[in-house]
Amino acid sequence: MTSPVTLDRRDGPYGEVVLRRRAEHYEIIANGTFLMDTSDGRSERLLVDAALGALPEASRSGASVLVGGLGVGFSLAHAAAEPRWRRIVVAEREEAIIDWHRQGPLAAISGAALADPRTVILHTDLVEHLRTTTDTYDALCLDIDNGPDWTVTEDNESLYSAEGLATCAARLNPGGILAVWSARPSADFEESLRNAGFSGVRTEEIPVARGVPDVVHLAVRPG
Repeated sequence: MTSPVTLDRRDGPYGEVVLRRRAEHYEIIANGTFLMDTSDGRSERLLVDAALGALPEASRSGASVLVGGLGVGFSLAHAAAEPRWRRIVVAEREEAIIDWHRQGPLAAISGAALADPRTVILHTDLVEHLRTTTDTYDALCLDIDNGPDWTVTEDNESLYSAEGLATCAARLNPGGILAVWSARPSADFEESLRNAGFSGVRTEEIPVARGVPDVVHLAVRPG
């Protein structure tokens, strides 16, 4: 395997974040934990497609979506390629990651999406944004951890709690979709979604070369 080359390393309020290149691909590492890379964006694209497809048909044109966070940009780029999204808001707490998209090598993935007038980038913590904003969305596409059972920082654990899921529901319009990316399925999280009052709880899988599949957990805020 090709050894990675560190392109940038930053210390921020949540710890260290690193951008590396391995052969032709880029990797993001947070506090020593691998987050994502540009080798395969199928599950990030599924996150957006599954949310749009789960919306009531009448809501799919002119829908608004909150993507959290920016990552390597696959979810944002895929959303911007879909004309039915009327508004695309991205919450990203790491200034370094935003910089890598605006001025660095990840602009090759997200440049067109960032220039799209429908796109708004918020330099903010997703959990805090959900708690404090009064904006509502038709879909929340959340990809800030390796999953509900494997968070990047302890603060993120509250997002998957009963209180956090109630906050997500409050930020969704009636019939809106909560879509959560995970590196592995979580039956416990599915049960938490049902207990929080969501309906239509299901999981879509993306097979990977080794190990358990990546998944997108989907749930509907009842109308």
